[in-house]
Amino acid sequence: MCEFVLQAEHLEKLIQVIRGEGYQMLGPVLRDGAIVYDQITTTQDLPRGWSDSQEKGFYRVEPGNTGAYFGYAVGPTSWKKFLQLPQRQVWRAQKTDDGLDFVQIVEEAPALAFLGIRSCELHAIGIQDRVFVDDQFCNEDYAHRRDRVLMIAVNCTSPAATCFCTSMNTGPEVTANTDLALTEVINDEEHYFLIASESYRGGQILQQLPLTPAAERHLKAAESAVQSAVYKMEQGPRSLDRAGVKDLLYRNYESPAWDLVAERCLSCANCTMACPTCFCSDVQDTTDLSGEHAERWERWDSCFTGDFSYITGGSVRPDTRSRYRQWMTHKLATWHDQFGSSGCVGCGRCITWCPVGIDITEEVQRIQAMETAL
Repeated sequence: MCEFVLQAEHLEKLIQVIRGEGYQMLGPVLRDGAIVYDQITTTQDLPRGWSDSQEKGFYRVEPGNTGAYFGYAVGPTSWKKFLQLPQRQVWRAQKTDDGLDFVQIVEEAPALAFLGIRSCELHAIGIQDRVFVDDQFCNEDYAHRRDRVLMIAVNCTSPAATCFCTSMNTGPEVTANTDLALTEVINDEEHYFLIASESYRGGQILQQLPLTPAAERHLKAAESAVQSAVYKMEQGPRSLDRAGVKDLLYRNYESPAWDLVAERCLSCANCTMACPTCFCSDVQDTTDLSGEHAERWERWDSCFTGDFSYITGGSVRPDTRSRYRQWMTHKLATWHDQFGSSGCVGCGRCITWCPVGIDITEEVQRIQAMETAL
């Protein structure tokens, strides 16, 4: 794979070339005190010069001192909201004099370009692909949207304290399939992106950019920036034993640790809404007061809500203990049996956006400690 240098002042050219190819560009923007993903049309929309600080139940954006375009970790939203829509209409029906007018809703998926995908998020999209496309039951709406996405990944050089992607083997270096991969490099004299194409579509875009071949010093500088992120996480407070966690959770289905976490958990579902791989949804049918018009909608749901596991006779998981156990055991253990991988990519969103600061890595360690003490 050939790598090239794109000067930072030419990032605008990259955006306009992609938009000129007919893609709606989506990327990071600073809004309402957070860095979220939304539509962008120019580099002026990017959160240049902004960073973030994250901890358990804590998130703040703050000015950086490097002028980086991508000097932040992942925020409260993930790319899944553009692929598995938070809500979508499935069909509508109208009573007529001749019977029933039934219309299945099939929306034309726009051509989207995702700018700024981190490696953990690429792996998350890959996980959802296995759930919605590669599994025996295909979600056609997701598959159609996914097929029209151009992905521009950025190697992570500024992980948050809540990140543990190194434990999950999902980052910070981009290792999953993408169309274009960038690494932002800033030093005393230079500000540039190392850029490479990993697909035909990406190669077509590179041909329209003012690039220069990457020299050895460029490659070393980019590698150093990524390794700095690795070092921060390895020296940080969070890690997870990916190899042993599945069997650990299977052995400890009745661990008293579930009671302890249930005393703190609010069952608010923040963790599942922020998670880039959680995919639970609900189908709701509605009708108007006349009974002549009906609609079916698919909406995001969560295994933390009381109605999610309700069946005739009551709820399968009636309390917070059983709901948290279901979520964490599914994410780290039974997901392997269903889809062949962990459901966690180590992005840390569930830690940052938990209002009471529950840390999934600490909960695993608590179960390990209690098992050892028995």
